[in-house]
Amino acid sequence: MLPLRWLLLCACTLLSACAPLPTGAPGQPIVVPSPNHDERRPNYVILHQTSNDRAADALRTLTDPARKVSSHYLIDRDGTLYHLVDERRRAWHAGVSYWGGNTDLNSASLGIELDNNGVELFPEAQITALLALLEELQTRYQIPPPNFLGHGDVAPRRKVDPSRYFPWQRLAEVGFGIWCRAPSPLPAESADAGLLLRAFGYDMTDPQAALTAFRRHFRGEDFDGAVTPDELAMLRCLIEEKNGF
Repeated sequence: MLPLRWLLLCACTLLSACAPLPTGAPGQPIVVPSPNHDERRPNYVILHQTSNDRAADALRTLTDPARKVSSHYLIDRDGTLYHLVDERRRAWHAGVSYWGGNTDLNSASLGIELDNNGVELFPEAQITALLALLEELQTRYQIPPPNFLGHGDVAPRRKVDPSRYFPWQRLAEVGFGIWCRAPSPLPAESADAGLLLRAFGYDMTDPQAALTAFRRHFRGEDFDGAVTPDELAMLRCLIEEKNGF
């Protein structure tokens, strides 16, 4: 004869298999909580500038439901930090974007707005507050240095922020970005700007826009024109740095 415990187990299994599905009110979704989920873990930080003259104006925009734009944080010129969206939530800051094959940076990133009109330097108090915040975020989420980017990097056809005045090298020197001080010369026969820009992460739908975004970030300059040998060498160096993480 089969053991009683085994018979009871079979009976319970059969009964559970035949249990009716949950029901709900007509026309309403049936809530059946599943344990199979977790919070999103941001893996990028995208830096922006507000292009405003006052943080109050930026706050109104970032909290206006009709504008449908937001960021996780806003930092005023005097270093005041505003927390607008929970880090676990998806803020609407990157828009149509691309980096290294990722086409939904909103879902993978934290957005930080710096109150700046685009033609001024970034005050020391603001950068000090930014560095403190970035240190917290990097510790909390283990975001790798290459994944600290500007809005202009991930949306080069639409955006130019932060401006060429932003101190990217200073951030990179403390682990929030990457930099190459003195890249080695690149042989002319191996130089392909498009391939290098793409390998680094840029969207190459508009090659000139990608090159300009690269120049803004890594040379602090805004200009069109053919790529230079020094820029090709820097691109190769940056790719090697990025691949080291």
